[in-house]
Amino acid sequence: MNHIRNFCIIAHIDHGKSTLADRLLQTTGTISDRDMQAQALDDMDLERERGITIKSHAIQMNYKFEGQDYVLNLIDTPGHVDFSYEVSRSIAACEGALLIVDASQGIEAQTISNLYLALEHDLEIIPILNKMDLPGAMPEEVSDQIVELIGCDYEDIIPASGKTGLGVDQILAAVVNRIPAPKGDENAPLQAMIFDSVFNPFRGIIAYYRVKNGIMKKGQKVRFLNTGRDYNADEIGILKMDLSPKNEVRAGDVGYIISGIKQANEVKVGDTITASENPCETAIKGFEDVKPMVFAGIYPVDTEDYEELRYSMEKLQLNDSSLVFEPESSAALGFGFRCGFLGMLHMEIIQERLEREFNMTVITTVPNVSYKAYMKKDPNEVLIVNNPSELPDPSGMDRIEEPYIKAQIITKSEYTGVIMSLCMDKRGILVNQIYLTTDRVELTFDMPLSEVVFDFFDRLKSISRGYASMDYEFKEYRPADVVKVDILINGDRVDALSVIVHRSNSQSRGREVVSKMRGIIPRQMFDVAIQAAIGSNIVARENVKALRKNVLAKCYGGDISRKRKLLEKQKEGKKRMKQVGNVEIPQEAFLAILQVED
Repeated sequence: MNHIRNFCIIAHIDHGKSTLADRLLQTTGTISDRDMQAQALDDMDLERERGITIKSHAIQMNYKFEGQDYVLNLIDTPGHVDFSYEVSRSIAACEGALLIVDASQGIEAQTISNLYLALEHDLEIIPILNKMDLPGAMPEEVSDQIVELIGCDYEDIIPASGKTGLGVDQILAAVVNRIPAPKGDENAPLQAMIFDSVFNPFRGIIAYYRVKNGIMKKGQKVRFLNTGRDYNADEIGILKMDLSPKNEVRAGDVGYIISGIKQANEVKVGDTITASENPCETAIKGFEDVKPMVFAGIYPVDTEDYEELRYSMEKLQLNDSSLVFEPESSAALGFGFRCGFLGMLHMEIIQERLEREFNMTVITTVPNVSYKAYMKKDPNEVLIVNNPSELPDPSGMDRIEEPYIKAQIITKSEYTGVIMSLCMDKRGILVNQIYLTTDRVELTFDMPLSEVVFDFFDRLKSISRGYASMDYEFKEYRPADVVKVDILINGDRVDALSVIVHRSNSQSRGREVVSKMRGIIPRQMFDVAIQAAIGSNIVARENVKALRKNVLAKCYGGDISRKRKLLEKQKEGKKRMKQVGNVEIPQEAFLAILQVED
């Protein structure tokens, strides 16, 4: 136990967590130079392509320090705000954290939020100044920021470079010397906390856990406390680059268990594993349930694939416990699921993973946030509205509340003005403004979540030339004046295209959506009317002209009345067609609403 160290790597997105993890793996000889590749722990193609970490990755390293063998359990975590839930889970399984700060960028929003997460769990923090090899590195300046933030000494900060391998030995020495060994009793009843799980098509569900107390042995009967079910520990072991089987896993270790579980809902992240014969009395306090921020409908392109989509979603949920979904149906799209995501990037990743890993082509409806509606007949009863079609009739509604977030934006002081005006346009309220250094400022805003969901991140990055970083957390619900904008195609409401927007933006939003739709919906054999309506009030209209066959081609010369007769006949046919015809709405139409410029 005294020779085990459990630690994770936390930092803002793109500050070099995975690259530094690669150097640690190389130095400790966990991975040979021949097998080495960039982002060695990132096992999804998607992670490599985008250069981001989506899942936390645990791995065990053996390290010899001053003649003594140590076991180091490392967890590499994602940096993006949408995956902060992954970070909180990793932190719960550790005793220490490497806080990495980019020497050329300095402290950013996510650095601060992850640091606070780690301090809540009383982790030992080792600050590291990464990317020291860059010509734009500012070690003195950034060191001052770190000292101010954490309150450590200058000597505690380790200069490093994930690219060149500078400072890796010092980091490993600091891990051994500064991070405490895990506390636990090997003789106590077995207690292990599940912090992740994956699905293997050949072996069933593999659960990853950290043993707090006791010893887990191969072949013993174990119980999952949350579900109360017993299983046989067919295979247990520790996590190297591949799974490494062992006969027993002791207190303080991070390991895996394969017990032939096939149902995704039987394994819950944060659950406690114990022995069936001598169970522990209490479960380990795990993680809070995650709160989804953004809701969207996911539908199969072919309605026959509904069951297959459900199966795929369950498998994904196992690997990504922050995904929440429930069945729903739409008049336009048939049967599908209402899904809750942590943010737009999370939604994009889920969609991509469904296509890649499960070969499912899906249609995603307009993302929206959940509102609280209160009715006049019972003002205390709350109605949760996750979908525009669930919004009750405005005449019977007392009030409606929308979610607000507390957004922290860190930027260079020259961009303060443009960022403030962007946030004000999005109905943000400035709460605080602090100068971290002479040219770095932290702005705190209260903002409606619905305004942040769409393109706020992109616009923030573009107006600040990539310098601004943002972190947010849910704050509260506040009363709001919002209305539902419906899109009608040939007089039929398409429920999948409805959006809930603030009354002040509703008309302009309706007009923009309609004009966008006109360019996307293909021409039919009859005129197609596209309208935006608020209640029964039509606020915008566009027409898609009909495709017409040249019925006059066979009339060479001749009387005008003959031509008129043919045209009238065509007109009648078009009218009849319109009554029975259906308009095919392409997938791009549902996505186009997302890209409507404000």
